[in-house]
Amino acid sequence: MTGQDASRAERLQAAFLVAPAVLVLAAVALFPILAAVWLSLHRSILVFGEERFIGVENYAFLLRDTRFLTALGNTAYFTLVAVTVELLLAMPLALLMNRAFPGRGLLRASVLIPWAIPTVVAAKLWAWMYNPDFGLLNQLWPGRDVNWLGTPGLALHAAILVDVWKTTPFVALLLLAGLQGIPQDLYKAARVDGAGPWRVFWRITLPLLSPALLIALLFRTLDAFRVFDAIYVLTEGGPANTTETLSIYAYKTLMRSGNFGYGSTLSVVTFLCVVLLALGYLRLLGRSGVTR
Repeated sequence: MTGQDASRAERLQAAFLVAPAVLVLAAVALFPILAAVWLSLHRSILVFGEERFIGVENYAFLLRDTRFLTALGNTAYFTLVAVTVELLLAMPLALLMNRAFPGRGLLRASVLIPWAIPTVVAAKLWAWMYNPDFGLLNQLWPGRDVNWLGTPGLALHAAILVDVWKTTPFVALLLLAGLQGIPQDLYKAARVDGAGPWRVFWRITLPLLSPALLIALLFRTLDAFRVFDAIYVLTEGGPANTTETLSIYAYKTLMRSGNFGYGSTLSVVTFLCVVLLALGYLRLLGRSGVTR
């Protein structure tokens, strides 16, 4: 057997071994996506027994749907603010956990507690804390009682606080993994040269940590953009749809209104937004050399 034949046989063997995983992935991921796309081209309302093909009319209506535009704005704002705050809090936390001090293991374990709590349980816990009558926050808040989840403008920020509390530990652990991959010889050489802590951080730590930062941004941005459970438990999208995200709007349209055609359109658009975000981050990761 020549070298070319051996190479062809190896490729065929590799394809044969990968085929089952590809088929399973197509069954659990690709088929539902294609089914949602096909359903989005229909007017399908179960309550009225209506089922007919309408082409791209749902997508044309979506561009005029002010509720969709509001949900898109809420989703983008939630993602931008939550991910930014999480990175700002996770960076010093990761730097602290990367230092050697007594009780470091206990600190790392305790940091994981918010992340380990299921999102629905955590959101319900915070809903009780936000309660305007007997919640802990109003007991500690000076002055008049505040309806944290019932006031437009406050409710979305209250949901952001819950997300930040729960997922900052996850971002910190990702950054900690990146910090532990930086060679210590670089820090020793910088100290010998007389570089101060800030100069070391900006010239050594931050540049070498950029791949881990991008990965954390990728994971958290995609997760925050698809947020559903925390906000649904806290407000169900209220008050007056001021906390309604794309996922919640799609759920209400599908499951409450029974409009499967337009609900599928919302789901497809949400999926496309997530894909575009992922491609943008992957391009940045490729430039930084992570995916090479």
